[in-house]
Amino acid sequence: MFGPPRLRSMNTADSEARPVLGPAGNKTGSLSARKPGSKPLRKIEKCSAEATLAEEKNGLPSSKVNSHSVSVVPSVLCRHEHVGTRRKPFPSTPRSVVSDGGLDSPPGDSHRRKRCAWVTLNTDPSYVSFHDEEWGVPVHDDKKLFELLVLAGALSELTWPAILSKRHIFREVFADFDPLAVSKLNEKKLIAPGSTASSLLSELKLRAIVENAHQISKVINEFGSFDKYIWGFVNHKPIVSRFRYPRQVPVKTPKADVISKDLVRRGFRSVGPTVIYSFMQVAGITNDHLTSCFRFQDCITAAEGKEENGIKDMPEEKKNNDNMIESELSISIDELSFS
Repeated sequence: MFGPPRLRSMNTADSEARPVLGPAGNKTGSLSARKPGSKPLRKIEKCSAEATLAEEKNGLPSSKVNSHSVSVVPSVLCRHEHVGTRRKPFPSTPRSVVSDGGLDSPPGDSHRRKRCAWVTLNTDPSYVSFHDEEWGVPVHDDKKLFELLVLAGALSELTWPAILSKRHIFREVFADFDPLAVSKLNEKKLIAPGSTASSLLSELKLRAIVENAHQISKVINEFGSFDKYIWGFVNHKPIVSRFRYPRQVPVKTPKADVISKDLVRRGFRSVGPTVIYSFMQVAGITNDHLTSCFRFQDCITAAEGKEENGIKDMPEEKKNNDNMIESELSISIDELSFS
């Protein structure tokens, strides 16, 4: 009978298809020796199945029951092969995380931009806009710097999405973050139970904001602006971190510690190194966008544009200074000649 040997040959082929371990202790020679013999058997079985089907179509009865029973198994296998070739996986279009930590948008996304890895599919839209438009952009306006310092301090009690959802209330309560106006606010009314301000932050934070407004006013009188003071710690140029992965982004740095200590020395409150580093990130004093994020280069370009404007203004100032020096020298020479 031809049935049993052929079935055993198929089982042998199945065992050959399974991967074997390395050369240590595996007898791969016997398996490879039997491998060539299995292919002709499969071919013969396939041909016999096709011949049987042809005979059935022509109306010819099969002469032997055994040959028909043998051809059943190969015919079933052939059907599975044909069905398997017709099955194709459906393509999927999820967002993919790139190797360097950025988030790649799906093809259907109109923007198709890679963002920092902490901006996920479930991130609040207000925070996505904040990341795309403000976070990391160099800020030099005193009111805006004061606002960002306050919001960075609020991170100890609130999250960025919660802060951004109440940002308009912050601006109303704190007079659009005008340091002089905030320094004149009545603390008792500000921290009174049921007040709008008390629904935003704790009493400790509210008192710190008013006190910091006083100190910023003093800094403005001393340095001309809070911008010159705070940017002086980094030589008026943003720190470009060039981080590739979120785990590389710190919560504080030695530079943040230096700034924090100087602010505390001047009388500022709630300005620890962690708060200051969050402030540095959002104010663009440090560019902590991941290198894969589209905003990384945008923030560098914004900083270079500010620097170029400063360079363009310098020759005119230098020319005015040179003219003043020349006029003073000429007056001195005239006085000497008359004497």
